[in-house]
Amino acid sequence: MPGESRTAATSFDEYLAALGTEQRAALQKLRRTIRAAAPGAEECISYQLAAFRHQGRMLVALGATAKHCAFYLMSDKTIAAHREALEGYDTSKGTIRFQPDRPLPAALVRKLVKARIAENAAAAAGSSRRGTTTRK
Repeated sequence: MPGESRTAATSFDEYLAALGTEQRAALQKLRRTIRAAAPGAEECISYQLAAFRHQGRMLVALGATAKHCAFYLMSDKTIAAHREALEGYDTSKGTIRFQPDRPLPAALVRKLVKARIAENAAAAAGSSRRGTTTRK
């Protein structure tokens, strides 16, 4: 089945090309929405998934299996903070699974991507503050 046992993709487009038509269309839509919400993000492959990196930090990823598509927030904090908005979706620690014929609403994706950008910015600020402390 397409997308199930593919060789490791080396680019975002290569990852999508290996998928079935419905999965590819659903993930292309998700890709466009993520790009609009995070215009400075760069596409990459991470853990054999099509992913986005923003300001040097992993932001989100997307993928597909034979049974569903997935939007990986790479953060259990973001999932927990948006639990109410995600009610009715199949979620786990850092993942939202959906069927290709029932893609995630663009407004929800934008909200989640913006939350991940803010989470990464807070983490970066925290690590830069820790890195500048001096001992006497």
